[in-house]
Amino acid sequence: MTLTRSDLWSLEEYAGRRQEFRAQVIAHKKRRNVALGPHATLYFEDQLTMKYQVQEMLRVERIFEAAEIEEELASYNPLIPDGCNWKATFMIEYGDVEERKVALATMGGIEQTVWVRVGDEGEKIFAITNEDMERTRDEKAAAVHFMRFELNDSDIASLKAGTSLFMGIDHGSLPGSYEVSADQRAALIEDFA
Repeated sequence: MTLTRSDLWSLEEYAGRRQEFRAQVIAHKKRRNVALGPHATLYFEDQLTMKYQVQEMLRVERIFEAAEIEEELASYNPLIPDGCNWKATFMIEYGDVEERKVALATMGGIEQTVWVRVGDEGEKIFAITNEDMERTRDEKAAAVHFMRFELNDSDIASLKAGTSLFMGIDHGSLPGSYEVSADQRAALIEDFA
């Protein structure tokens, strides 16, 4: 379900609601972030996280003109899942700038190796990545990638029935497979309502 201007608050109204809304979104996001090792995280987006992003952009940029608000909505609406997929921001995170620079230089194509799998025996569903623009150049990866995972009806039904969920990376720089916690899995299943 995409956002429209009627879903948003005016700058003045948002100023009054911001602290409470921000706390709500932070709590909501905790269940929607899946660490894929110490340096990579999938931040799963939904309508609430995108409403927060849009409201913050409008606030920071002092945007109140209808056409400019529509531009922001057009930028962020594609990151809202549509009922048969998950959409996530994949971030490669290193605290030290130089360490990150060196690591990213060895991670070309990493975004194409990120996957989800329903159950122990299910097939890996690899991410469809960076549909907005290419983010890997030569052998160097960007620190941020936008991803979409398309699940079929059978996988969605299995998840709703309680089947376990795994996520991982098959790239040599940050390989790993991780079982998603029950709390995170429950939060992500809400995207298939």
